[in-house]
Amino acid sequence: MGVSGASGAPIAVRVLQALHAADAPVALVVSDGASALLREECDLGPQDLAAYATVTYSDHDLGAPIASGSRPTRGMVVVPCSANTAAQIAAGLSGTLLTRAAHVHLKERRRLVVVPRETPLPTTLLRNLTTLSELGVVVLDAAPPYYLHPRSVDDLTGYLAGKVLDHLGVPHHLYRGWRAEEP
Repeated sequence: MGVSGASGAPIAVRVLQALHAADAPVALVVSDGASALLREECDLGPQDLAAYATVTYSDHDLGAPIASGSRPTRGMVVVPCSANTAAQIAAGLSGTLLTRAAHVHLKERRRLVVVPRETPLPTTLLRNLTTLSELGVVVLDAAPPYYLHPRSVDDLTGYLAGKVLDHLGVPHHLYRGWRAEEP
Protein backbone atom coordinates (compact mmCIF):
# COMPACT_ATOMS: atom_id res chain seq x y z
CA MET A 1 0.00 0.00 0.00
CA GLY A 2 1.27 3.41 -0.96
CA VAL A 3 0.17 6.63 0.69
CA SER A 4 0.99 9.73 -1.33
CA GLY A 5 0.69 13.43 -0.66
CA ALA A 6 -2.93 14.22 -1.48
CA SER A 7 -5.71 15.08 0.91
CA GLY A 8 -7.48 11.95 2.09
CA ALA A 9 -5.16 10.53 4.72
CA PRO A 10 -8.14 9.33 6.82
CA ILE A 11 -9.08 6.97 3.98
CA ALA A 12 -5.57 5.49 4.02
CA VAL A 13 -5.74 5.00 7.79
CA ARG A 14 -9.13 3.28 7.53
CA VAL A 15 -7.93 0.97 4.72
CA LEU A 16 -4.87 0.02 6.76
CA GLN A 17 -6.93 -0.67 9.87
CA ALA A 18 -9.33 -2.88 7.89
CA LEU A 19 -6.51 -4.79 6.19
CA HIS A 20 -4.93 -5.33 9.59
CA ALA A 21 -8.25 -6.57 11.02
CA ALA A 22 -8.53 -8.98 8.07
CA ASP A 23 -5.03 -10.33 8.78
CA ALA A 24 -3.95 -9.30 5.28
CA PRO A 25 -0.20 -8.83 4.90
CA VAL A 26 0.63 -5.21 4.09
CA ALA A 27 3.85 -3.64 2.85
CA LEU A 28 3.50 0.09 3.47
CA VAL A 29 5.22 3.03 1.79
CA VAL A 30 4.45 6.59 2.88
CA SER A 31 5.74 9.43 0.72
CA ASP A 32 7.25 12.58 2.21
CA GLY A 33 4.18 14.58 1.14
CA ALA A 34 1.89 12.03 2.76
CA SER A 35 3.78 12.35 6.03
CA ALA A 36 2.88 16.04 6.19
CA LEU A 37 -0.78 15.37 5.35
CA LEU A 38 -1.04 12.58 7.92
CA ARG A 39 -0.02 15.10 10.56
CA GLU A 40 -2.37 17.77 9.21
CA GLU A 41 -5.46 15.61 8.67
CA CYS A 42 -5.10 12.85 11.28
CA ASP A 43 -2.55 14.10 13.81
CA LEU A 44 -0.52 10.97 12.99
CA GLY A 45 2.90 10.22 11.62
CA PRO A 46 4.07 7.34 9.42
CA GLN A 47 5.24 5.50 12.56
CA ASP A 48 1.59 5.41 13.74
CA LEU A 49 0.58 3.62 10.55
CA ALA A 50 3.36 1.07 10.94
CA ALA A 51 1.34 -0.66 13.67
CA TYR A 52 -1.16 -1.74 11.00
CA ALA A 53 1.40 -2.93 8.44
CA THR A 54 3.37 -6.13 8.23
CA VAL A 55 6.42 -4.22 7.00
CA THR A 56 7.16 -0.59 6.18
CA TYR A 57 9.66 0.82 3.72
CA SER A 58 11.06 4.25 3.10
CA ASP A 59 9.90 5.79 -0.16
CA HIS A 60 13.59 6.33 -0.89
CA ASP A 61 14.48 2.60 -0.59
CA LEU A 62 14.52 1.53 -4.23
CA GLY A 63 16.22 -1.72 -3.18
CA ALA A 64 13.22 -2.88 -1.11
CA PRO A 65 11.77 -6.29 -2.03
CA ILE A 66 8.54 -4.74 -3.36
CA ALA A 67 10.60 -2.96 -6.06
CA SER A 68 10.96 -6.31 -7.83
CA GLY A 69 8.50 -8.32 -9.85
CA SER A 70 9.91 -11.48 -8.28
CA ARG A 71 8.09 -10.55 -5.05
CA PRO A 72 4.48 -11.63 -5.65
CA THR A 73 1.60 -9.62 -4.18
CA ARG A 74 -2.20 -9.78 -4.24
CA GLY A 75 -2.27 -6.20 -5.46
CA MET A 76 -1.44 -2.63 -4.58
CA VAL A 77 -3.44 0.43 -3.68
CA VAL A 78 -2.25 4.04 -3.68
CA VAL A 79 -4.57 5.90 -1.33
CA PRO A 80 -4.76 8.80 -1.54
CA CYS A 81 -3.09 9.17 -4.92
CA SER A 82 -1.79 12.66 -5.62
CA ALA A 83 -1.90 14.14 -9.12
CA ASN A 84 1.90 14.01 -9.17
CA THR A 85 1.98 10.32 -8.24
CA ALA A 86 -0.69 9.49 -10.83
CA ALA A 87 1.35 11.35 -13.47
CA GLN A 88 4.53 9.49 -12.57
CA ILE A 89 2.81 6.09 -12.65
CA ALA A 90 1.07 6.90 -15.96
CA ALA A 91 4.38 8.00 -17.51
CA GLY A 92 6.24 4.93 -16.26
CA LEU A 93 8.51 6.95 -13.99
CA SER A 94 9.75 5.06 -10.98
CA GLY A 95 12.08 7.34 -9.05
CA THR A 96 10.56 6.48 -5.66
CA LEU A 97 9.69 3.15 -4.09
CA LEU A 98 5.97 3.94 -4.27
CA THR A 99 6.07 4.63 -8.01
CA ARG A 100 8.49 1.73 -8.63
CA ALA A 101 6.16 -0.71 -6.82
CA ALA A 102 3.23 0.61 -8.90
CA HIS A 103 5.31 0.14 -12.05
CA VAL A 104 6.03 -3.46 -10.99
CA HIS A 105 2.30 -4.07 -10.61
CA LEU A 106 1.70 -2.73 -14.11
CA LYS A 107 4.45 -4.76 -15.76
CA GLU A 108 3.45 -7.94 -13.92
CA ARG A 109 -0.23 -7.26 -14.70
CA ARG A 110 -1.20 -7.34 -11.04
CA ARG A 111 -4.14 -5.49 -9.50
CA LEU A 112 -3.38 -1.79 -9.00
CA VAL A 113 -5.93 0.59 -7.49
CA VAL A 114 -5.40 4.35 -7.27
CA VAL A 115 -7.65 6.66 -5.27
CA PRO A 116 -7.21 10.20 -6.59
CA ARG A 117 -8.23 13.02 -4.28
CA GLU A 118 -8.27 16.22 -6.28
CA THR A 119 -10.99 18.68 -7.13
CA PRO A 120 -11.60 20.12 -9.56
CA LEU A 121 -9.94 17.57 -11.84
CA PRO A 122 -7.51 19.36 -14.15
CA THR A 123 -7.23 18.13 -17.73
CA THR A 124 -3.71 16.78 -17.22
CA LEU A 125 -4.85 14.62 -14.30
CA LEU A 126 -7.86 13.38 -16.30
CA ARG A 127 -5.50 12.38 -19.10
CA ASN A 128 -3.18 10.59 -16.69
CA LEU A 129 -6.10 8.77 -15.03
CA THR A 130 -7.38 7.76 -18.48
CA THR A 131 -3.93 6.35 -19.29
CA LEU A 132 -3.92 4.43 -16.02
CA SER A 133 -7.39 3.06 -16.71
CA GLU A 134 -6.32 1.99 -20.21
CA LEU A 135 -3.40 0.14 -18.59
CA GLY A 136 -5.85 -1.80 -16.42
CA VAL A 137 -5.55 0.25 -13.25
CA VAL A 138 -8.70 0.65 -11.17
CA VAL A 139 -9.25 4.39 -10.74
CA LEU A 140 -11.44 4.63 -7.65
CA ASP A 141 -12.60 8.21 -7.29
CA ALA A 142 -13.05 9.26 -3.67
CA ALA A 143 -16.68 10.22 -4.31
CA PRO A 144 -19.13 9.92 -1.41
CA PRO A 145 -22.24 7.70 -1.66
CA TYR A 146 -25.10 9.95 -0.62
CA TYR A 147 -27.69 7.26 -1.45
CA LEU A 148 -26.45 5.33 1.60
CA HIS A 149 -27.45 8.32 3.78
CA PRO A 150 -24.15 8.79 5.57
CA ARG A 151 -24.47 10.42 8.97
CA SER A 152 -20.85 11.43 9.42
CA VAL A 153 -17.54 11.93 7.69
CA ASP A 154 -16.52 8.65 9.32
CA ASP A 155 -19.36 6.89 7.43
CA LEU A 156 -18.05 8.34 4.15
CA THR A 157 -14.49 7.35 4.98
CA GLY A 158 -15.61 3.82 5.83
CA TYR A 159 -17.44 3.52 2.54
CA LEU A 160 -14.40 4.64 0.53
CA ALA A 161 -12.11 2.30 2.46
CA GLY A 162 -14.60 -0.51 1.87
CA LYS A 163 -14.64 0.16 -1.87
CA VAL A 164 -10.83 -0.14 -1.90
CA LEU A 165 -11.07 -3.46 -0.06
CA ASP A 166 -13.74 -4.64 -2.52
CA HIS A 167 -11.30 -4.14 -5.38
CA LEU A 168 -8.53 -5.96 -3.49
CA GLY A 169 -10.87 -8.88 -2.76
CA VAL A 170 -10.68 -8.40 1.02
CA PRO A 171 -13.93 -9.04 2.95
CA HIS A 172 -15.08 -6.27 5.28
CA HIS A 173 -18.06 -4.78 7.10
CA LEU A 174 -17.30 -1.12 6.47
CA TYR A 175 -20.52 -0.35 4.60
CA ARG A 176 -23.72 -1.94 3.37
CA GLY A 177 -24.26 -1.89 -0.37
CA TRP A 178 -27.23 -0.40 -2.19
CA ARG A 179 -30.45 -1.72 -0.69
CA ALA A 180 -28.60 -4.42 1.21
CA GLU A 181 -30.51 -6.07 4.00
CA GLU A 182 -29.62 -5.09 7.53
CA PRO A 183 -27.05 -7.48 9.06
